[in-house]
Amino acid sequence: MAVKIRLLRMGKIRNPQYRIVVADSRTKRDGRAIEYVGIYQPKHDPSLIEVKSERVQYWLSVGAQPSEAVQRILEKTGDWQQFKGLPAPPPLLVAPEKANRQAAYEAEAKAAAGVEAPAKAATPKKAKAEKPAAEAKAPAAPEVAEGRPSDTKAVDPAEPNREAVAADAKDPAGAGADAS
Repeated sequence: MAVKIRLLRMGKIRNPQYRIVVADSRTKRDGRAIEYVGIYQPKHDPSLIEVKSERVQYWLSVGAQPSEAVQRILEKTGDWQQFKGLPAPPPLLVAPEKANRQAAYEAEAKAAAGVEAPAKAATPKKAKAEKPAAEAKAPAAPEVAEGRPSDTKAVDPAEPNREAVAADAKDPAGAGADAS
């Protein structure tokens, strides 16, 4: 039985995602596989490649033949060079770590409220631990509360007070309300 290491296509139309599989060479492209040894998602920037290196090395050592596409992927990860005894390739590009959207939102909210934001937390657990401490400190500082602008709107002498106009008007619903 000839064993091949090849790609099994998954995903949607115009959004291919592949699994790297070990399969009998006589099976269909998307047919039954002996073992799943990795994934390849070419639409990500940079492409996502995850390979179970020790399993690929095992299958190559027992005679499994990679397809051309899989061989190129294995060359990028360094598994092909390791099997052949060649020098390792340059490291793969790695996608930057995603920013914590909740922490960014909280920092923006504190900045908008006029409260100084503490230094960024490295992990969400630290952010959760710092949050109760920050809430405990807020009521203990009355001088900060005095420095903040009050929540009431500044009164413009040219603009009439709506409550006073509503009290003087014949309409109990208030000035400008529909009479219906």
